[in-house]
Amino acid sequence: MAYFRNSTINLLNLHYWIRSVAMTGGGAFFAIYLLKAGVSIPGVLVSVALILLGRFFIRPLIVRFAVRWGLRAMIVGGTLFGALQYPLLAEVHGVGLFLAAVIVVSSIGDTVYWTTYHAYFAALGDDEHRGQQIGVREAVVAVVGIASPLLVGWILVTFGPRAAFGVTAAVAMLSALPLLWTRDVKVAPEVPGAFRAALPGVLLFAADGWIAAGYVFVWQIALFTSLGENIMAYGGALALAALFGAVGSLTLGRHIDAGHGKQAVFLAFGTFALIVVLRAVATGNATVAVLANALGSLGACLYVPTLMTAIYTQAKRSPCSLRFHVATEAGWDIGGATGLLVAALLAACGAPLWVGILLSLAGVLANTVMLRRYYPGIPAVRGLT
Repeated sequence: MAYFRNSTINLLNLHYWIRSVAMTGGGAFFAIYLLKAGVSIPGVLVSVALILLGRFFIRPLIVRFAVRWGLRAMIVGGTLFGALQYPLLAEVHGVGLFLAAVIVVSSIGDTVYWTTYHAYFAALGDDEHRGQQIGVREAVVAVVGIASPLLVGWILVTFGPRAAFGVTAAVAMLSALPLLWTRDVKVAPEVPGAFRAALPGVLLFAADGWIAAGYVFVWQIALFTSLGENIMAYGGALALAALFGAVGSLTLGRHIDAGHGKQAVFLAFGTFALIVVLRAVATGNATVAVLANALGSLGACLYVPTLMTAIYTQAKRSPCSLRFHVATEAGWDIGGATGLLVAALLAACGAPLWVGILLSLAGVLANTVMLRRYYPGIPAVRGLT
């Protein structure tokens, strides 16, 4: 298992696994809690869109701070600051000051964290083992996701939102510890051509953000309402989904590293498109919705290594991995925010939630076309042409 020899990536994955306890726990209840707290469905979608738009405008500042402090310090800072959104979330009761505070804190924390995390992983990962390194990361996240939503759901029902989201914040902060033993990556003050080199990644991530709007955010609300707005049933559906996804990433990641990326695109995105349609059909039917959610976890374990292997490899080969991810994450924000605002408008006009879910198919088609051009039918890896 040569992909385990990179100690920095191992520690970075350990950090990610601990943080995923918070993300698959309290993080998975983010939109659901806003709904329970009195925010309307269009209001929830607009709130998430505002977080993404906030990230878009904050993101250019990241390069300046990273040049001064390095990537490792930025990831630690983003981890700790981002955790503060959860205690604030517990205080939300409809549209008001606390919801605005959640939007601001989440925008800042997520911007600092995700931009620098992806750049760090890209810079220190190994091209020849990248698919498997991502696969291991996502497989363990799937295993973690079995217990964490059940636990947080139980705490939320038994002890209330302050306890549930307080635990989530504490675990998120704890995840910063493994990063203290990783090596830093410095960022050059000036890198000509860095943002131009990121254009293929920007397009991929813009489509991915559009996909997430329907496939993730609208679906979470559709699943919750399909289950009668029962928090424990929702947590159980998430746990069952994690069981389905624990093996898929490892298998596909090895397939990509062996030079079969083009076949992986068809497998991952073909499966993903079918799951999008199934989720739309399942809306309102509790039994089918649970099945669609479970298959969605398997679909993510196929989808994420296929997309992120291409993204991380392009980032490492670009003039500056940080600037590459500043640009690509901005693309994700615009794609996601646009998709969410369209879905919110449709919901406000009375359209059923399944319409918002089907919007994701446009992003699936776009990324299928782009990734087929990226992955050749031979082991050597080439960039987009």
